[in-house]
Formats: sequence, structure tokens, C-alpha cells
Amino acid sequence: MSAQRVRVCSFESRRATEIESLLTRQGAAATVAPSMQELPLEENPAAFAFATELFAGQIDIVVFMTGVGARALLDALETRYSREQFFAALDRCVVVVRGPKPVVVLREWGVRIDHKAPEPNTWRELLATLEQAVPLNEKHIAVQEYGIPNLEFYRQLEERGARVTSVPVYRWVFPDDVGPLQQAVRSTIAAEFDVLMFTSANQLHNVVQCARDMGCEAEWLAAAKRCRIASIGPTASETIQSYGLPVHLEPSHPKMGTLVKELMDAAATWDLGD
Repeated sequence: MSAQRVRVCSFESRRATEIESLLTRQGAAATVAPSMQELPLEENPAAFAFATELFAGQIDIVVFMTGVGARALLDALETRYSREQFFAALDRCVVVVRGPKPVVVLREWGVRIDHKAPEPNTWRELLATLEQAVPLNEKHIAVQEYGIPNLEFYRQLEERGARVTSVPVYRWVFPDDVGPLQQAVRSTIAAEFDVLMFTSANQLHNVVQCARDMGCEAEWLAAAKRCRIASIGPTASETIQSYGLPVHLEPSHPKMGTLVKELMDAAATWDLGD
């Protein structure tokens, strides 16, 4: 099948227009079905409980998972405290970041970063970084959440004797208009897509939940297995595989432009009639 005929469905939300443009310019027949929206928690008792312990010197290590989440945490805390209080308290802890995006945010803040997990920035690299940084036994670790908690990461920390506090600062919900997502679920089942593209792990959770709500989860998963599946990176791939789905392409760098280009290059060699 030529690249011009590749039917790609992306579930990107925040950058939906951008990914549609990227796919179209590469010659794909693009469908973009936004699968989620990110809502700050209007009342965030977990964030304020974290602040109380942080200011009291009861937290040893603070882990920032995402740049967006770090900013949302500061926004929440600034409703009660000054940012200078928060930054000073962080400077008394070991500060660890999962990937490059929180690095940018903390540098803007002038907050010292002690350790950064290497690529591909999954929880496994983060765990190894923490183990190499400090003895974890009896350490109190606060983890700024980024959506669905990674319970396996927490379990591994607790097995090493750490106490873990999760600090959720936003949650993923369905978009206000779920019509395009529902239609994408139906179109997948009807074999109208060659490729399904996921640019975050949370997208798949929401797509499956949508199919479940429509009463066709099993049918959607079976249809998805017949598609090629493209994943932005290891964290998304892990989630895709946890649903029993294959990952046919993961880009050399976890960027949308790289993902689209390498997908279309690969698609030119695929027999999508299988």
C-alpha cells in the first residue's frame, strides 16, 4: 500500500491540529479523535498535605514526573504559600526529575536538580537513578503525579524500604465532545484504519474506557490487534502491551514529528492488506 493511502487514527488532544497537519503533509489519510483533556484538581488536599510535610522537613526526596504537573503543583500551592517558601523547601530535599520537561521548569524556577533519569525516561530508569543516588531504606519520597499512578513503581520503592507519597495535581478526563472518539472506536471496529497512533499512555486508557462505555471493548481490542500500532515511546508502549496489543513502531526520538515521519517511512514497506 502506498503512503498516500495509509489511514491513520491519532488520539492526540492538546496538539490535535499539529499532528493532523504533520500526518497530512506526509501523505496520510488522517483522522484525529481527541481522547482526553487535562483538568487541574479544583481542590487539591494531597498537594497541601504534601506542602505541610515538605515545609516541616519530613520529606527526603521529591520526584517531578512532568513539566505540566510541576507547574500545576506550584499554581495550587501559590493559593496558600509563596513560591519562595516552596523553592526553599525543595532546596532542602534531594530533587529528582524523570525527563527533560520538568528540567526546563525547575531551571526556570532556579531550583537545584540533583538527579535526572536517563532516556527513555520510564519508571525503570527513574528507579535505577534513585537507587544510585541515595539509600532508599526509610526515605520519604514524594512523587508528583502525572495522571494514572504507576503502582509498580511505588511497589518497587516500598520493597526497598521507602515510604511513598503520591502528589496528584491533575487528572485525565474525556473531552467535552466525545462524539469524534466514539466514532473512532466504531471506525476501528469497522476496519477503517490501517494505523492507530498513541502519543501518551493515558490516551489508550481513555479509548478503552470509551469502548467499554459503548459496550464494545472486546470488539475494539480485537480490531486494534488487526491494525498497525505506533507509540510515541516506551511508557506508552508498555501501556499498549499491557492491553495485549502489539507495538509495531516506536520512533528513534519521542517527538511527534519523528513519530510521524518514521511511521510513514515504515508504512511504505508494510502490507497493510494483512
